[in-house]
Amino acid sequence: MKMKLLIAIVDNEVTDDIIDAAREAGATGATVINNAHGEGLKVEKTFFGLDLSGQRDIVLFLVVAERARRILEAIEKGGKLQEDRNMGLALQVDIEDAVGLRGQLNAMLDEIKDEV
Repeated sequence: MKMKLLIAIVDNEVTDDIIDAAREAGATGATVINNAHGEGLKVEKTFFGLDLSGQRDIVLFLVVAERARRILEAIEKGGKLQEDRNMGLALQVDIEDAVGLRGQLNAMLDEIKDEV
């Protein structure tokens, strides 16, 4: 089965929104890495050495390839990523192989059997 890794790097205020949107579009789970820090085109200003930028979360979704684009678009809408340049970004990466999915693969196959 072909799989994709969707990576969303978003403001922590929208993490739950993108997870909910991704689930509605067919994602079966997510892994969240909290309190990531990044730097964009312009360096954020600090106040007495304290970072004024909001905290970011990295959200990982391992999904079947047939649903990847639909889920990616749901993430964009759920997090309003096109409306505000500071909300974050999302991308997809091809997965060549993965292990440790035995229990989840059967559930994923059952869900997409009509789509494939």
